[in-house]
Parts: sequence; C-alpha cells; structure tokens
Amino acid sequence: MIAGLITAIITPFKNGKIDFNQYEKLIKRQIANGASGVVPAGTTGESATLSHSEHKECVEAAIAACKSAGAKTLAGAGSNSTQEAIDLARFAQKAGADAILCVAPYYNKPTQEGLYRHYMAIAAAVEIPIVLYNVPSRTGSDILPQTVCRLADEASAIVGIKEATGIIERAVAIGAARPNFAIYSGDDAINFPIVANGGRGAISVTGNLLPDLVSDCVNGALKGDFLASKALSDKLYAINKALFLESNPIPIKAAMFASGLLDSLEYRLPLTEPSAATMAELEKTLQNYNVKGY
Repeated sequence: MIAGLITAIITPFKNGKIDFNQYEKLIKRQIANGASGVVPAGTTGESATLSHSEHKECVEAAIAACKSAGAKTLAGAGSNSTQEAIDLARFAQKAGADAILCVAPYYNKPTQEGLYRHYMAIAAAVEIPIVLYNVPSRTGSDILPQTVCRLADEASAIVGIKEATGIIERAVAIGAARPNFAIYSGDDAINFPIVANGGRGAISVTGNLLPDLVSDCVNGALKGDFLASKALSDKLYAINKALFLESNPIPIKAAMFASGLLDSLEYRLPLTEPSAATMAELEKTLQNYNVKGY
C-alpha cells in the first residue's frame, strides 16, 4: 500500500467548469514536492457537487498525471448509495487507479451492520485495494473499530482506513487489533502522532498548499526521526488549524489562491467564498510559510 503523503487534491474551477490544465499542474507540483500520490474526486475535491462524468474525468486525469511522474492514485469512490459506489469503484479499477478511497455513506446513517454490508458489497464487486474513509463529522456515519476489524478479516481487498475522527485512540485501537492494516491520518493536526504510532501515512488537506513540509513531517515519522517530524508538525499547526476555520475545502482553496497556486477562486454552491475575517486570518497565517510555486 501507498505510504507517506497522499494529498486529497482540490478541484480547480474556471467559469463554472473544471480547469483540467490547472488540475494537472497541481498534481505534478504535489509529486515534485514529495507527495507519494493524490486522491482525486474526494471530499476535498468537492465530489458532492461533481457530476458523475466530471468525477470520472478527474479520476482519469489524475491517473494520467500520476503515472507520468511515477506516483500513485487513490481514487475517490464513495457514495451514500452502495450501487453508485460500486459503479465508481469499477470505473476507477478499469481506469487504472492503484486503490480507491470509499467515504462512509453520508446522510442516511446506516447501522454498523449496514456499513459492513455496504463495504462488503463493494469489495465483492472489484479487485482493486479499498481504503475506508471514516469522517463522522461530515457524514453522520461512524465506522467503529470492531466493524473495521470485521471488514479487514473478511475482505482481503479492504486494506486500510483514513481515520478522520480526530481521536487518536481510534488509530491506536485499530492498529493494536490489526497491526498489518494500513492506517492513514485524516486530520492534519495529528499526522505526526498517528504515523509515529504505526500509521502508514496521511491523506492530507494541508498537503495541497505545503506538500514539501507535510511530506517531510510524515516521512520523518515513518523513518523514526521523531524529533524532526514533531518539529515540522509544530510548525504546521497554525496553518492546519486555519485551514478549517470554515468548511473544507473553502479555506484551502482560498489559501492556494492567495498564494498564487490558483488562477481563480471558484466553488460550487452550496459552498461559497470565505468570509472577510477568515480570509484575513488565512493571509496573516500564510506569512509564516514559504509556499513553493510550480
């Protein structure tokens, strides 16, 4: 499985449409600055407002950009409809993704049995490795450790989890119960402690802006250089917090625009541009970092 920094890449828009030229540049910048791979069409990529055809185009574009640079693609393939998730997973497999990231079904709040059956159905439909994505603050569904272990035991394709509860004990519990199961930090503020405790890497929002620092932090912990990794984690703390002043990906896209990484700042409703106060705080925080360009 992929180790290190995997950036949950944003989706750039221009005049309401996906700017694929900018998208390719953003992905290649990631790889040039230490990322092991990217997640296209994930929640940070505004997948909830992409059409199915746009979602698939993003996956195809990311696979092409990553393969040309020797990096990996962990394609977003989640839905609150099991059949829809299977369709996206099958597409990602056929397109050549290295693995898929499946967010927990949102809004309909399935039971643990429902979550188990949902993921087992996806695993039965594809051969590509599957990484679970647990982010209950956004989905209303919480994949509990016992369900993660059950899935790991019964579906060989389910190989890891992006843990974004913000609760370090979740990563500790899963790692203690299933040491070979890949755990990825889904909360940039705790990338260091999760990786230092045996995590495989981080699926990062901050990596969009500062892939060099985030990859050095994560890779340092993977190599056992904990002092250097923690120092970078501390350095990144202020921006990690600022990037969640409003709903993701509002602040990260605004920070990238302010840093010259995006030609235009566009979202799709119901997401909107950040407030003046948030923008001011982002610009103030950015003064403490050297954001590398293309």
